Amino acid sequence: MASEEVVLLDCWASMFGMRVRIALAKKGVHYECIEQNLAHKSPLLLEMNPIHKKVPVLIHNNKPICESLVIVQYIDEVWNDKAPLMPSDAYQRAQARFWADFIDKKVYDAAWKIWRTKGEEQEGAKKDLIENLKVLENELGDKTYFGGETFGFLDVALVTYYSWFYTLEKLGNLSIEAECPKLIAWAKRCLQIESVSKSLPDSKKVLDFVLGLKQRMGI
Repeated sequence: MASEEVVLLDCWASMFGMRVRIALAKKGVHYECIEQNLAHKSPLLLEMNPIHKKVPVLIHNNKPICESLVIVQYIDEVWNDKAPLMPSDAYQRAQARFWADFIDKKVYDAAWKIWRTKGEEQEGAKKDLIENLKVLENELGDKTYFGGETFGFLDVALVTYYSWFYTLEKLGNLSIEAECPKLIAWAKRCLQIESVSKSLPDSKKVLDFVLGLKQRMGI
């Protein structure tokens, strides 16, 4: 590989892969994206991420970096000459990591259950999703972005979920905007940033993807 060759193993519908695409775009990093079929994982994906066997994987100078939040922090550290994503203050960095972890443990779990389950389990997941999004809305407060006036790490961590909100609303029969208007307003502000808008797929395309996935899985 060349000294600055960057490859991303990704699936277009992955909210985790979207994070990496936003970070690379914010930094102006040129890279090759190799789309992965997660039903038939490629030898390259299995070689580069033998532990979890999932996307995204960033391959920088032939060295793999796995897990989206780890990758975004890596990108921020390596290409540190412009558009910093992490706060400069150590305490604020710790808080950003805390809330990003909250998103992937609380929000993801509820979102996953909404499209995978039905009945009482789905109703419980819908309640959990809204409660957790309201916690994040409270953390956002009246700030423009989670870190203040500048789009940063925590915004990257959450905004990619927005591309799945339409799917969750349709399959769960709920309105996230009605419950969390400030959060939706924040997401729309984020979408005015080119690196975000170009990295998130069309919401209706995500719904079609999930409906196909449910059919293949027999859900």
